[in-house]
Amino acid sequence: MNSKLTDRFATVMLTTALYIVAFMYLFPILWLLLSSLKPGSELFSYPLTIFPENPTVEGFEYSWATMEFIKYFVNTLIVAVGTTVLTIIASATCGFALAKYSYKWLNVFLICMLATTMLPTEVIMTPTFQVILDLGLYDSLAGLIIPSINTATGIFMFRQYFMTVPNDLLESARIDGASEGKIFFQLMLPIAKPVVITLAIFSFQWRWNDYIWPLIVLSDPNKYTVQIALRSIIGADNIDWVLLLSSSIISLVPMIIIFIVFQRYIMDTSATSGLKG
Repeated sequence: MNSKLTDRFATVMLTTALYIVAFMYLFPILWLLLSSLKPGSELFSYPLTIFPENPTVEGFEYSWATMEFIKYFVNTLIVAVGTTVLTIIASATCGFALAKYSYKWLNVFLICMLATTMLPTEVIMTPTFQVILDLGLYDSLAGLIIPSINTATGIFMFRQYFMTVPNDLLESARIDGASEGKIFFQLMLPIAKPVVITLAIFSFQWRWNDYIWPLIVLSDPNKYTVQIALRSIIGADNIDWVLLLSSSIISLVPMIIIFIVFQRYIMDTSATSGLKG
């Protein structure tokens, strides 16, 4: 009986802690959303209130009419989608090699690759920028895409997943005359669908929210991504808070849609190995 009470108490405490943490994460977003529905006169009224007294969507209409969102969305989509596709291909091929090929130098490569995760972004930013300059990719969307293709996180995810695939499956395919390319694209990549979807969501989110690198590489306002466009709202002397708040909410809409549509794939690990019993 005491054991049941202890288990129930632990469950209640853990659930309570989970709700508290979730609220801490959601509260800033909720505050941002509710503030975007306030007219300018209410934003800095005293005392501050969470809920708007006179909710309005005029801020969103003003933001859409003022900001060239279509242009910024297109630029950001080109970068996010292009980088995501190339990241998945590069990470999957590298992860496949690390998981299924037995060469000693691959282990050294894996260690060196994982070591890069301990380096702050600022450390590699200067040499990366110099490479972009030498390649003539400064102030171009390609200059945003190419340096972001390789990610140690994606390679490690695919490696760990491919290691769970039985080697007998690959040997059977080789005996049937399948080439390494065919094995990868028609067998291994479809099996790794959960990892593909998960990395795609993460990569898309990283590139959509990327700020520092586009700020350094881009100088032409016509090539601005969404985050840099939002930064341009902040002036040296004043800030149009109504425009900034409503624009920030609009910039989140594509990410929210992407997550809602594909979130069920993140925990989908029901891929079958294809072996007969």
